[in-house]
Amino acid sequence: MTEQENKNIETNKPTEPEVPKTETANAETVNNTKVSETKHNSDKKVGINFKRQQRSRVNQMGFEEKVVGIKRISKTTKGGRHMRFSALVVIGDKSGRVGYGVGKSTEVPNAIKKAIKNARKNIVEIIFNKRGTLYHEILGRHGASRVLLKPAPEGTGIIAGGAVRAVIELVGFKDIYTKNKGSNTALNMVQATIDGLINQRHPSVIAKLRDKDIKSL
Repeated sequence: MTEQENKNIETNKPTEPEVPKTETANAETVNNTKVSETKHNSDKKVGINFKRQQRSRVNQMGFEEKVVGIKRISKTTKGGRHMRFSALVVIGDKSGRVGYGVGKSTEVPNAIKKAIKNARKNIVEIIFNKRGTLYHEILGRHGASRVLLKPAPEGTGIIAGGAVRAVIELVGFKDIYTKNKGSNTALNMVQATIDGLINQRHPSVIAKLRDKDIKSL
């Protein structure tokens, strides 16, 4: 075949109808907007559910957490030294409930989680009067630690420091005097403070022992 015949054949081929670019662009934008809207709506729903779960957990527990101290522990063995961490955590709701816990792990966050879990198992109820202070002076003891707790007049605030302050704040006291008279080990001080707070006596209990009537305070 000659070159002229080949050119004639190519020119006689049926051509496909051209689609205007505007229509294809509009179709693509519509599809993209639908996909983006569905993704946005799904993400929005997931976000709302997640926030609701977080709020419900906070409302159910209602405890504040304070990390009192973190220590590094090293164990020497034949193969070498193994490092671990110990965390002391105090939790409370500032309305009379408080607890403490100790957790150990190779990482600090895991140690804190274990300490919080143990603290929830050791929650105790503490009593205090309407003014937000103690009913009477008391000395808490544990091991070599001695913590003196005294009621204070309104406006004094919390006179405490270190581990004792963490316990007093999370219980919910407003005015109180404290003094450490023994060992300053954090764990012993926490246990001595809780021991003193637990051993308080309500005036009605003392009135019954003395066979007297007293109005509830």
